[in-house]
Amino acid sequence: MLLERIDQPSDLKELQLEQLEQLATEIRQFLIEKLSITGGHLAPNLGIVELTLVLHYLYNSPQDKFIFDVGHQAYVHKMLTGRKQLFGQLRKYKGLCGFQKRSESEHDVWEAGHSSTSLSAAMGMAIARDLKKEDFQIIPIIGDGAITGGMALEALNHIGHEKKKLMVILNDNEMSIAPNVGAIHNYLSKIRAGRTFAKAKEDLEQLIKKVPAIGGKLAKTAERLKDSLKYLLFSGVLFEELGFKYFGPIDGHNIPLMIETFKMAEQIDGPTMVHVITRKGKGYEPAEKDSYTWHGISPYKIESGEVLKVVGQQPWYSDVFAKTLIELAEHDPRIVAVTAAMPSGTGLSKFADKFPERMFDVGIAEQHATTMCGALADQGMKPVFGVYSTFMQRAYDQIVHDVCRQKLNVIFAIDRAGLVGADGETHQGVYDIAYLRHLPNIVIMMPKDENELRNMLKTAVDYDDGPIAVRYPRRNVPGVAIDEQISAIPIGSWELMQDGSDVALLALGPMVQIAAQAVDLLKKENISVKLINARFVKPLDERMLLELADSGTRIVTCEEAAEIGGLGSAVLEFYAKHDRHDMQVKVMGVPDYFVEHGSDKEQRQEVGLTVEQMIANVKSMLPRKRQHA
Repeated sequence: MLLERIDQPSDLKELQLEQLEQLATEIRQFLIEKLSITGGHLAPNLGIVELTLVLHYLYNSPQDKFIFDVGHQAYVHKMLTGRKQLFGQLRKYKGLCGFQKRSESEHDVWEAGHSSTSLSAAMGMAIARDLKKEDFQIIPIIGDGAITGGMALEALNHIGHEKKKLMVILNDNEMSIAPNVGAIHNYLSKIRAGRTFAKAKEDLEQLIKKVPAIGGKLAKTAERLKDSLKYLLFSGVLFEELGFKYFGPIDGHNIPLMIETFKMAEQIDGPTMVHVITRKGKGYEPAEKDSYTWHGISPYKIESGEVLKVVGQQPWYSDVFAKTLIELAEHDPRIVAVTAAMPSGTGLSKFADKFPERMFDVGIAEQHATTMCGALADQGMKPVFGVYSTFMQRAYDQIVHDVCRQKLNVIFAIDRAGLVGADGETHQGVYDIAYLRHLPNIVIMMPKDENELRNMLKTAVDYDDGPIAVRYPRRNVPGVAIDEQISAIPIGSWELMQDGSDVALLALGPMVQIAAQAVDLLKKENISVKLINARFVKPLDERMLLELADSGTRIVTCEEAAEIGGLGSAVLEFYAKHDRHDMQVKVMGVPDYFVEHGSDKEQRQEVGLTVEQMIANVKSMLPRKRQHA
């Protein structure tokens, strides 16, 4: 097998073109086999095989810089840069990262978990290269979904203005995770439909060259004719008007054609845009037929494409969120749902099936979504923005300026709040409390189970006094009984789940179940622990906090969120403000570093969010004679 001979990019230089074709087939088979065991981002990487091969065949990584706009499309890149033997531990704890990672290889020159960042990074590298008088290629690879992001458009505008030499590859597979939406996507569709343009333009230019002594009016007429033809046949005129030399669209699975095109593009002294058409999931029939489902997939059977699932597994929090929102929307026509290119991941695709006219997918545009929701609220609607915690941070300014400052009743349904497992450090949803809690006018809550999530969504819809956020984790629900009647929860009220006298455990969200286990075990050692479901991070239950202070109860706070700025910080700030310096508070949360990939259980173990650590912390707060009781 050819793949066995490829350990570094330099090994590709010895191959003939027909061998590259064979290698592409072997790479696809390798990915299909390995990911059937580990799971991962299969469809995106099957679609980018030939493109990645050509880049490493023509150029010299890491001297030449390949910047993948979304790091989960870099599996083939990882294979070709000495890491194929590590794929058995892809996305596993202490194993191969599912995204580009600079500490993992010198060939990973930029990290990306979110989209639309590659062009800005490429521009920064180009400026530094030119100021230092260096000479190397800079090649960002960006998808047709990511290029619609506001940051990417800002970068396109700046690159075209500065005329820096770099080659942008537009990897057009008509998908991000969900099918792409928007005017730019439609524009690219027109380009795809007009592939005859490239041939027509080439023929016209050759014809003009054959006319002797073109000059004056004839030359101007010919140039105008070329420009008219560009507009008429839907060429890449948008990119050319922005200052790029446009090539394409070309077949992103045709190796000789890509080699020829890239060689032409690299001769241009300025920015170029090479538009390649690829097929997501190429080479594996289930993924080709349904690249949406196979974007990120669990382990599966290769022969049938059947995804392996745990029998009897409870629904995800996302499923409960979507089902509840549909129930509420049936009785409240003001409710509209908004997503930023994540209708399936957030569960809102189900809402779209029921209320298509009340569901809005804005594409990869969290900033736009947030401000749009603010305006919807201003006009009396009840906008619900379903968004991953790690993606919501991209809209921080809009949350501050357009929503909180104007006290608009936007509902933020924050999915993937907490540790997220295999997606790792770029996707950890542990920072939203810290960047939301300090903002005036906002309410923040988190349920301990699916029944409380339902009631919190009702709370959010009934609330009329500003923005409100409900955050929930990326995992299955506990499977508790559901109340027959969904009902609102008093804002800022905590729930006393078990009384006790020695120490109080203030737990948030899924940490309530872990804390309950600790309480039961401590009871067997005659240690009496008060368990409180601290379901509102803002506002705090001040009455209960003052009661704890008056009784001299020691406190341990537990949250699957950053220690800095989280629930524990809020409790400490409250006691400092009220001059209760006698209070003993121990904070359990995510420490001040980025937690890498692994299972969420392994991640909790690493950061100490476990039953054992809770018990140790409770005992450490007791008088010494009680610690050894």
